[in-house]
Amino acid sequence: MQNVMLQVINALAKFGLDKLERALIFGAVLVVALAFATGTVQMSQVWFAFLFRWLHVLSGVMWIGLLWYFNFVQIPSMPKIPDEQKPAIGKVIAPAALFWFRWAALSTVVTGLILATLNGYVLQALLLGYFKGGQATYIGLGMWLGLIMAYNVWNIIWPNQKKALGLVEATDDEKKAAARTAMLTSRFNTMSSIPMLYFMVAAQNLA
Repeated sequence: MQNVMLQVINALAKFGLDKLERALIFGAVLVVALAFATGTVQMSQVWFAFLFRWLHVLSGVMWIGLLWYFNFVQIPSMPKIPDEQKPAIGKVIAPAALFWFRWAALSTVVTGLILATLNGYVLQALLLGYFKGGQATYIGLGMWLGLIMAYNVWNIIWPNQKKALGLVEATDDEKKAAARTAMLTSRFNTMSSIPMLYFMVAAQNLA
């Protein structure tokens, strides 16, 4: 099995698998081919709702994946990195990660709201199902936690990270304070992601 996989990977490498954009194109071609081959593409309201659910999950994987990368990997590792190497993180890796992080957050919110609208529960969910329990309450709790987290990304984390990373002018004291605010807010979002994911899954499985 390992040899077969390596042969497939090496074959794709000849067509540029080492480039991220090529890997994404290959993935898109593969999903379209498999979707049509298995008959999962249907021009119906149900299928379009499914499509936006898939896009919502795809965006959420990118968003929460990067959130957990920051909190499980980058932030804990920074004190262990020699000072002369830290500029590579601050000037190259962090800005790129934050770009995908904030836009994935927005994409997750937008696709989630479109999905809720297509399925006809957006208002009831935002009203938390009037606290009566069931799917509307569960998905509503997940939605509100996600909205709060996305707000934090765009209005607290990103503005403060711009100061901390030197992307906008700030004094040393302002950079230090901004870095701490961004870190604490990122920790808050990590904390919130746990119940958010619980209620998102509960809405699909416990309602």
